[in-house]
Amino acid sequence: MPFSFSIHKAGRIVRNGGIVTCPTEGVFGLSCLPGDIHAIERILTIKQRDPSQGLILIAANAAQLRSWIDTDREIPHDPSNPVTWVVPASTAVPPWISGRHSSVAVRISSHPVATALCAAAGSALVSTSANVSGRAPVANAYVLRRQFHGLVDYIVPGRCGAASSSSEIRDLQSNKILRPAGS
Repeated sequence: MPFSFSIHKAGRIVRNGGIVTCPTEGVFGLSCLPGDIHAIERILTIKQRDPSQGLILIAANAAQLRSWIDTDREIPHDPSNPVTWVVPASTAVPPWISGRHSSVAVRISSHPVATALCAAAGSALVSTSANVSGRAPVANAYVLRRQFHGLVDYIVPGRCGAASSSSEIRDLQSNKILRPAGS
């Protein structure tokens, strides 16, 4: 299936309230629009995840994050080292994104499929690792199809990037590592 067709299809599904899996820098992610509580509830059910933990947002560019964050600081973006940044949340961030936190975790993606999906959706997207909480995130397309076929609305074709695992999470204000890569 041509890249542009699959991205267009995934963008349409997400804009209409669906959930897709998408390759990212290191693992596959479960993605939906961050304002869609019904899609979020489905993701939390699939992952068996506690909603108080919050969810990560990815974006194609910094502009897609502006309404979600409350900082004037630039979100660092190094394509060779994907880092998710914890920043103060704007008042527009719903509790199903921030969880029990006053912050939100965001990343400007450097993966071409994830970036294209954010652009096609016209929005930052939830991107939480494709796994049941407590289990290893999925980085293999075959395993992904076996575990998530029928649970999501579309599996975006593509391979995960060269990162060996989930992204590192850092606090933007202090630069402190909150979660090492792969944890």
